[in-house]
Formats: sequence, C-alpha cells, structure tokens
Amino acid sequence: MGDTTDGSSIAAQSAQLTSENKSNGFFRRLFKSSAQNRPQALPPLNSSPSIGFRKLKSMRVEDVAIPRADIVSAASDMALSDIIAEFSKSGYSRLPIYSDNLDNPVGMVHLKDIALKYGFNGKGRSFSIEKLLRPVLFVPPSMPLDVLLQKMQTERTHLALVVDEYGGVDGLVSIEDLIEQLVGDISDEHDVQDVAEWVETDPGIYVCQARASLADFEQVLGVDLASDTDDEDIDTLGGLACVMTGRVPVRGEVISHPAGYDFEILEADPRRIKKIRVCKRG
Repeated sequence: MGDTTDGSSIAAQSAQLTSENKSNGFFRRLFKSSAQNRPQALPPLNSSPSIGFRKLKSMRVEDVAIPRADIVSAASDMALSDIIAEFSKSGYSRLPIYSDNLDNPVGMVHLKDIALKYGFNGKGRSFSIEKLLRPVLFVPPSMPLDVLLQKMQTERTHLALVVDEYGGVDGLVSIEDLIEQLVGDISDEHDVQDVAEWVETDPGIYVCQARASLADFEQVLGVDLASDTDDEDIDTLGGLACVMTGRVPVRGEVISHPAGYDFEILEADPRRIKKIRVCKRG
C-alpha cells in the first residue's frame, strides 16, 4: 500500500515537472518571438541637436525675422469677413492686430478662436475682436534666438514682433522660425515654393524680385551698382531703386543707372516695389 502511494506521488511530481517544463517552454518561445518582432528604436530626427542649439545661441532675432513689408496683419476695426479673408489668403493661423497702423499693435488673434466663437461667416452676430485678442511679445532685433525661444515657452505665445529703438515694428518672428533652426525647414500644405530672386529671361535681361540681394546681383552683372550712391546701407535692388529716385517708384517707371542699365518697375504699390526688370542699355 505504501509502495503504491509512493509510486503515485512520484508519478504526480513527474507529471507536474513535465507540465511546468512545457509551460516554461511555451512562454520562453512566446517572449523570444515577441522580442524578435519588436520594432527597433527610430533614430533621432536630428543626430546632432547640439548643432541646432549652438545656432540658436549664435543667431539673433534680426537673422530670421520676416521684414515689416511682408507681415500679414489686420486692423482692429476690420469686419469679420475681411479678417477671415486675410486668414484665407495668407494661410496663417495667427495674425497681428493693430490700431491705426502696424506701429501700434494691440495683440494677435487666432483663427481657432474666431471659428469657435463666430464660425466662418459670423452672420447675425455682432463681432468684437477685442474679446479675442491674445498678447504678443515685443523683442529687440539683437535678442539671441535661444533667449526668445525660452521667453515664448514661458509666455506660452507663438508670435513676437520685432521693434526698433523708437518702438516701431521692424519685423515678425514665429516659434516655427526658431524650431526650423533646430530641425531644418518645416513645410506644410500652405507653404509655397521659394521664388528665385531673379530670372534671366533673355541674354542680359533679368526679371528680379525687389528684395533680391544687391551684392549677389552685382556679382552676376560684374558691376558695382551701389558705387554711385551715398547710402552704404542698401541691401536690395528695390532699395537701390528707391535711393536713385528719392521715393518709391511707380509701376511702369524706368530708372536709368549710370553704369548703363535700366531699371523698369514691373510691380509696385504706394509703399514698396515688388518686381523689377533690369537690362543693359544699347
């Protein structure tokens, strides 16, 4: 009887060990398979983030700011439909708001706030932009980019207006401009391809953007175009045309340069030149 009991105990223990071994083998194979199928860690977007941070420390706001002439903004007394049209035309989600002129900014407005409160037509409701205004930062052009990024994070805002020593608005910087210094260009569906600063349409005839670099264009022509002016701060072709005439030239006006070139104004408005045709006389 005792032998039978001992034999039964041994058989039970053997069966339990066999079951545990099978179970362990199953889970071991399961975890091994899971480990093999586990996706590998993705490489970081920027293999050398310290390079981007060094750029932020060495660059200033004026290096990345959008010039005043290119700022898309809206007046505080504009109708809702006109403000929505500005958003639609520009593709931006935030716009600076000013009173009277851009040198008197009162804040910024977010498209999301307008959509949530008024929808995209606002019909039948009185519109007041003052209730939607968010604060905007004011920064000097000499501020380092890393300081501005920290300030934007602290203030929880995405836009900063660049002001000169007299309080006038010189430009605009968004947080996207700063992030692009870290990770490279960020493109979305609203971005357009960069337009070439000039195109040679025929031999010796160039159609140029007014903001094209004067120094670079002089190298193409092999001529010092700024030598006949007293202003050493001319940076663009449009600036050169304004200095030569002493005002903002009008569309269709032809300006003769002493170096033997004609500057024809192709596109302009009362505030600035947009496009110029440059060709050699004779």
